[in-house]
Amino acid sequence: MNHRTGRSLPTVTLDDVRGAQKMLSGVSRVTAMEGSRHLSRLVGTPVHFKCENLQRTGSFKLRGAYVRISGLLPEERAAGVVAASAGNHAQGVALASSLLGVRSTVFMPVGAPLPKVAATREYGAEVRLHGQVVDETLAAAQEYAARTGAVFIHPFDHRDVIAGQGTVGLEIIEQCPEVRTILVGVGGGGLAAGIAVGVKALRPDVRVIGVQAAGAAAYVPSLAAGHPVSVPHPVTMADGIKVGRPGDVPFGIVSELLDDVLTVTEDELSSALLLCLERAKLVVEPAGASPVAALLSAPESIDGPVVAVLSGGNVDPLVLQRVLRHGMAAAGRYLSLRLRLPDRPGALATLLGELSGADANVLDISHVRTDPQLGLSEVEVDLHMETKGTEHCAAVTERLRGAGYTIIG
Repeated sequence: MNHRTGRSLPTVTLDDVRGAQKMLSGVSRVTAMEGSRHLSRLVGTPVHFKCENLQRTGSFKLRGAYVRISGLLPEERAAGVVAASAGNHAQGVALASSLLGVRSTVFMPVGAPLPKVAATREYGAEVRLHGQVVDETLAAAQEYAARTGAVFIHPFDHRDVIAGQGTVGLEIIEQCPEVRTILVGVGGGGLAAGIAVGVKALRPDVRVIGVQAAGAAAYVPSLAAGHPVSVPHPVTMADGIKVGRPGDVPFGIVSELLDDVLTVTEDELSSALLLCLERAKLVVEPAGASPVAALLSAPESIDGPVVAVLSGGNVDPLVLQRVLRHGMAAAGRYLSLRLRLPDRPGALATLLGELSGADANVLDISHVRTDPQLGLSEVEVDLHMETKGTEHCAAVTERLRGAGYTIIG
């Protein structure tokens, strides 16, 4: 039921998902299922990765976009399609449209990462940059659809899109029949809803658990209220699940079929991304790492074997650099300190000698001499170091204090 209009919403069935699977044969990849020995040891149960980060366009979005556009009437195809997205949905719509011979226009925010803009154009879409935030971009795309007759392709709030995303669930059951729990990131809810439809119809014993970023967890209050509610200002590094309000269609499915929705912090997201990169050798965007973050934060509440859906790998290199640094800090492997020392020859060399003795690797160092809070004979130094963990960080800090240095931050 649509709680705003009182009308019944379209639902999605196993037959719909199976039909989508046939439609996607030869179009989307049956992505790899990779076991993770390291994570399995950490959490004490077998863990597998469903690698949608290796899907065409770098995320699961191609599946739903292709099924949705395939279902258009001839006159709708002739009018073209339009979408609004900061990245993954944009690329999925662009490639799906090109494969089906449909003209596509994609609106993206002015600040969208350049690699994602370039990829969307290369997949065949006309890209229009509009708005500073996705809401402004979305409004521009909807106005374009109303003015031109182009069909608006919603990223998650349509039954065909959900059916397409549900093919991920069918592949999981085929590739890992022993699975007990599936963890999947949740933004608008299309992927989680689709997976739940396919999996619960075939294996009702399998738990399907959604994962949201704590700063953009619209499903938590929505499920408590019994209808979609908005998070006014969602904030998270995980752009792929930064959605302020659940979709009406996926919410109806999620509220009925999902077993639980967990939330993860920014520290947990960045640590999970770092683990995927270092131990699994998989480039994953923060949203794609959210299931791993949930597994690391609460392994005792999740029955195994577990499949974590790595939903996408389209991470901007500049964002990746920041997230990796954040992840190293969260894991105690990156230490930033600000301290004061005498402004005299040899003082810096002495400090570096102490750090060498503590086996800390200095990555960056800077001097400040002009701060009015400094004495005439003082200098302030910012240090950024690579360390070996939280105990090593504490040992480095204690050694500096023991040597008489004043640490101010």
